[in-house]
Amino acid sequence: FVIQECYVQNTAREYAKIYAAEAEPLEGFGEVPEIIPIFLVHRPANNIPYATVEEELVGEFVKYSVRDGKEVNFLRRDSEAGQKCCTFQHWVYEKTNGSLLVTDLQGVGMKLTDVGIATLAKGYKGFKGNCSISFIEQFRALHQCNKYCEMLGLQSLRATHQKQRKATSLKSKNLPNSSTIKKAVPKKARDPRGFISSEH
Repeated sequence: FVIQECYVQNTAREYAKIYAAEAEPLEGFGEVPEIIPIFLVHRPANNIPYATVEEELVGEFVKYSVRDGKEVNFLRRDSEAGQKCCTFQHWVYEKTNGSLLVTDLQGVGMKLTDVGIATLAKGYKGFKGNCSISFIEQFRALHQCNKYCEMLGLQSLRATHQKQRKATSLKSKNLPNSSTIKKAVPKKARDPRGFISSEH
């Protein structure tokens, strides 16, 4: 489990670095959230041979991102850090064509830790996340763009989602013979096998 935790957080950190490189030069964007590194320590003499080490964050710890649709944090919506975290999620989602989402963003100010990643069932470029695929669907349905999304030129998820739905409904009307095949494919894509076993 600790190995998976390091893998996920440090992968998210790499995305955050690319996001920072794109966002920081934009006029008026300002400071960008940083995902702190997490290190794996092997202690062979200890009963628990693996541990993680990371920087201690001092201050008010806030959960910024929606984890399960029920958790809507007002600090997330109103704060600069919260809005920039939501933009980061949108940016990663767009960069990976909806295949990957950094979720469970939490921390102190702009320093984040203990994040999660959701991927589609098949993973993304050989990487499989540690959160349910349903997080991606919830993000797509719940995300509200803010001024930072606009600064980065990100596309509204509502507009792209509606376009996709219209396109598939038009196809099935024009090609009645293939409508049964068309319906079988999305079901497979929505297979909720997003959780990864934490056994090692």
